[in-house]
Amino acid sequence: MNKTLFFLVVIGVAAITTEVSAQQSSLRKKSTLAVEPGTIDVEYLLPKAVTLKVLQESPIYTRSTMDTALGSMAPGTLVKLAGLSDTGYRVRGRARHGDVSGWMRMSDLLSPDPNLVANLKKLHQRQTEVEALIANKQIALGMTTEEVQASLGKPNRKSSKLSAAGKEEKLEYVVYDRIPQYNTGFDGLGRPVQTVVYIKVETGSMSVNLKNSVVESIEETKGNPLGSGGVKIVPGPIIFGF
Repeated sequence: MNKTLFFLVVIGVAAITTEVSAQQSSLRKKSTLAVEPGTIDVEYLLPKAVTLKVLQESPIYTRSTMDTALGSMAPGTLVKLAGLSDTGYRVRGRARHGDVSGWMRMSDLLSPDPNLVANLKKLHQRQTEVEALIANKQIALGMTTEEVQASLGKPNRKSSKLSAAGKEEKLEYVVYDRIPQYNTGFDGLGRPVQTVVYIKVETGSMSVNLKNSVVESIEETKGNPLGSGGVKIVPGPIIFGF
């Protein structure tokens, strides 16, 4: 491979990695707006703010049911996407009377990506699955580097290499269990008292192999750290077309 082609490949890998890294930040961000039941908060999911354009004079509503208008949005107004329902977008922007946040019909707004709604729903479903895995200290194929570390912590050992095929990483973990140790003693009155002390015992180890910051395979190198359920799978990061 000549130097120019290799350089272009590396740039492509860097672009994908940047997109994945931006989506990883969703683990930390949360929206400042209350989420209505049955709707999706997308602000904390998105790698960057999405701008929508008002197509014609349109009302903006207080709730997703769109029964009480806050005001009117002028044609050509740019708004920032904050939430999603089956029929509308929750947005922030400037109405004719001032700054507002509320709901607008999808048909009144121009999206920068024809697949925006479908991809946002996929991303929300993925995030729900990933957050459940992290809460249970588990990992799965399709998770990102940051998501793995959010679940298991920093690896005991890490190695990486960059080639024309992309960036490859290996995260090696030693898995421990907390084993109770019971001790019986006596209090000041001579009554027996039992105490429990938990000690860390190594129960296994595994290698997590990632390509372009996404888990491609998991190898149990000692014991059964993945448990009886085996390897789980989640969709990889969603790439948006804007």
